[in-house]
Amino acid sequence: MTVRRYVSIAMLLFAGAPLRGQQRPQQPAMATTEGDYIVHDFHFKSGETMSELRLHYTTLGKPVRDAAGHTTNAVLIMHGTGGSGQSLLVPIFTDVLFGPGQPLDTNRYFIIFPDAIGHGKSSKPSDGMHAHFPQYDYDDMVAAQHELVQRGLGVDHLRLVMGTSMGCMHSWVWAETYPSYMDALMPLACLPVQIAGRNRMWRAAIINGIRNDPDWRGGEYTEEPHGALEMAGTLQLIAGSTPIHMQQDAPTRDAADRYLRDYLNRFASTFDANNTLYAFSASRNYDPSPGLDKIMIPVMWINSADDFINPPELGIAEREIKRVKNGHFVLLPASEQTYGHGTHTHAAVWRQYLEELLDASRH
Repeated sequence: MTVRRYVSIAMLLFAGAPLRGQQRPQQPAMATTEGDYIVHDFHFKSGETMSELRLHYTTLGKPVRDAAGHTTNAVLIMHGTGGSGQSLLVPIFTDVLFGPGQPLDTNRYFIIFPDAIGHGKSSKPSDGMHAHFPQYDYDDMVAAQHELVQRGLGVDHLRLVMGTSMGCMHSWVWAETYPSYMDALMPLACLPVQIAGRNRMWRAAIINGIRNDPDWRGGEYTEEPHGALEMAGTLQLIAGSTPIHMQQDAPTRDAADRYLRDYLNRFASTFDANNTLYAFSASRNYDPSPGLDKIMIPVMWINSADDFINPPELGIAEREIKRVKNGHFVLLPASEQTYGHGTHTHAAVWRQYLEELLDASRH
């Protein structure tokens, strides 16, 4: 196990990320396939069940199978809290990873983007059950993803499992729950320990803020509780941002006020209070730390130094990576090329480490 703290400035400058204000040439839209898989009689850890659990997914490329029928080229990529598989299909991610000759060239790999339980077009509280929706957690979400991958898509093995933020945490759960199912693991922007300290507090503030808003009405609101969503949006904005780019994007008080107002308007028109509450509550019992020493596959774990949610000064990553037998931890230094917690989606900054991981785990 190793810790790699620094990436050279030259490497970051030439990593391929566009300078602020510059735009990449528009690339042709990638051909995606979307679908739904229904899991019947899904049992949650809480003891609750759903007769039909809908799992939505998006894929790129086609699966390849060996002579024995085993899948050899499937890659599972999991999104963050409040997102969906579609939220990762953005140029700063797709243009760097999936094109011809790129690390996950879709002419060679079958890429699976699931919508986690409670997210995107998968089953979620806002479908009608509201606060009577089962109290899912990360273990339930990963178990459902496994059902989708294995039974829904017929994929019996994964070349790579990777995830961003919540998906990063899901990747650790995958590695411990299904240890022989994948060749390599790439967690992006998380820690494999209990969510505690400041990280738990700001999440609890979102949950309590929604529950304590009188307009929430026990989850049976007819109009979104605006105050709760505004508070949730503000906390997520601060937690997911980085001072350098926030100062550049809002260099005056008027610009800052306008930025916040526009952001909160978009947030309130996009997010549902029950879905948000459930999504944050799902992390309540996450803790893969007891099983880290059982992970045997190559692991390339990436965090950035300007991440509010996973601050490097805690020293947790350096401590825990020592327990992962074939694990490597990279701390990207804060720079113009990093975006705080959101660096997980700016693939140009960390692409070379993905390439190293694919090389190291090649059979």
